[in-house]
Amino acid sequence: MCGIVGAIAEREVREILLEGLKRLEYRGYDSAGIALISQKKNGDPFIDTVKTVGKVNKLQSAVKSSKLSGRVGIAHTRWATHGKPSVTNAHPHRSGEDIALVHNGIIENFEALRSVLVKEGYGFESDTDTETIAHLIHQRRVKGDSLLEAVKATVKRLEGAYGLCVIDNNEPDKLIVARSGSPLVIGVGIGENFVASDPLALGQVTDRFIYLEEGDIAQIEREEISIWHKSKKVKREITTVLHQAGDTEKGQYQHFMLKEIFEQPRVIQETLDGRVSKTSVLEQAFGIEAPAIFDQVQSVQIVACGTSSHAGLVAKYWLESIAKIPCQVDIASDYRYRDIIVQPGTLFVTISQSGETADTLAALRYAKKLKYVASLAICNVATSSLVRESDISMLTMAGQEIGVASTKAFTTQLAILLVMAIVLARRTGLSAEKEKKLVKELHKLPHVIEKTLGLHRQIKTISKQFSDKHHSLFLGRGIQYPVAKEGALKLKEISYIHAEAYPAGELKHGPLALVDNKMPVVAVAPNNDLLGKLKANLSEVSARGGKLYVFADESIKYQSEKRIKVINVPSCSEILAPIVFTVPLQLLSYYVALTKGTDVDHPRNLAKSVTVE
Repeated sequence: MCGIVGAIAEREVREILLEGLKRLEYRGYDSAGIALISQKKNGDPFIDTVKTVGKVNKLQSAVKSSKLSGRVGIAHTRWATHGKPSVTNAHPHRSGEDIALVHNGIIENFEALRSVLVKEGYGFESDTDTETIAHLIHQRRVKGDSLLEAVKATVKRLEGAYGLCVIDNNEPDKLIVARSGSPLVIGVGIGENFVASDPLALGQVTDRFIYLEEGDIAQIEREEISIWHKSKKVKREITTVLHQAGDTEKGQYQHFMLKEIFEQPRVIQETLDGRVSKTSVLEQAFGIEAPAIFDQVQSVQIVACGTSSHAGLVAKYWLESIAKIPCQVDIASDYRYRDIIVQPGTLFVTISQSGETADTLAALRYAKKLKYVASLAICNVATSSLVRESDISMLTMAGQEIGVASTKAFTTQLAILLVMAIVLARRTGLSAEKEKKLVKELHKLPHVIEKTLGLHRQIKTISKQFSDKHHSLFLGRGIQYPVAKEGALKLKEISYIHAEAYPAGELKHGPLALVDNKMPVVAVAPNNDLLGKLKANLSEVSARGGKLYVFADESIKYQSEKRIKVINVPSCSEILAPIVFTVPLQLLSYYVALTKGTDVDHPRNLAKSVTVE
């Protein structure tokens, strides 16, 4: 959520930094700050800082009324994880008169490091984990390390996630940056260079970027950029972006929906960045009050609409299997029209892409009158009503989603919900070793999604077989049933084919009556304990003349037959399967709609954000 911008140039950088922060406002934040290396009247450098609580325009006003100037500087927008929103807790953070830094991410072992620093005489002004890093760097500088050496030594002591940008008035001709679990990019100029947590922040000054890799540390000067990885100096490719296709431009894609489907590996990675370390999830990313709230949770109530409700249904399985706590999922439009029995220790969770869905907002407002522990919003818009009115929130980093049929918003919601399940599972006996295994799988997710997108040509081919169809059936078992529901919803939304989802085990209880050679049946078949039962269900369809399209984990080696077309999906763990198997169903709905010639991005009778009941 937080945003970083840094600059080193022959010109004043104040306005460059402020413009960069403005471009990162979409990420959500509660305070902002800027630090520049200025000059005293005698020519000596010193660090001058301005910080405010609230929006960037408030910081702009404060800077305008100050004498802040300089050719080297850093700036930041903060979303509170340690310490309440305040000027003191806002970044940049200082150590003495010499060091200033900005930081994205969460340092898990900051309390232990802080205790050592206090014993060594360091005083702390803020409640943040970030100030600890500043003092650690200062400690190394006092011992004679260069700024680069001090940062290298310090990051070895940090556990968690960080993107760092550091300045020192004793070395006023450089920026030092480090990345682990939180993205950073270097903007390459002529006689000037820049750094940001998102290239979007630097679009006004450069179109050339170096994307730092995990574990990289870089020294940035006006004329030179040096990068180290695991103590070895390395070269990173400079990527020229001639035209940055933003969220509101389709770029090379025919439709926004297809663009957004293919953005999923990136936005899932961005959603996980800073929220997941190498071995654990960082629960403070849910907000400063989250740990105390989570300590009270004994059950979860999820309320959402449409696609978001399907995300909630998947989360129900995760919460029950991983966290071992009960979960109830309600459609928001019905929630407040029944007598609600709130069990003690229940967390109220809303899920929404826009955060302005009328029924979901009404449900939240109704829930506030009941005895829930707290309300948590999972949303894609930082400034939305849902986020503002909830006790705590976690933003998905999907970026603006233009296509009415939700794709990347859904999978990023699932990523956050899985993180939430792991956080709550800590309180019900999840071992550190088990958490480490789950987090390892989360880190694989963007790559597996990328591989799954490679099925698009194969799926485009089979989509033509749906061109004359008017009905379709989607099947899944267990946690894959909500995935089947989402697949059916996508198909009906944009192709106007009537599509319904059923638990595969329910075939004998009615749906088999619909099966004939004119009814395509789509099934999802991950490699899990229900696979044998699912295969038996699919045999029932085949025996009655139905045409099956089975998306199957490639490891099970399911074979195509006369009435069964198997599409092999890259193998993945059972925990990731709901997210991975969603992607081919998105592609199927898109290509079927393309074949039928419907308006993919703006299907009839539907709106992106349903702001009325």
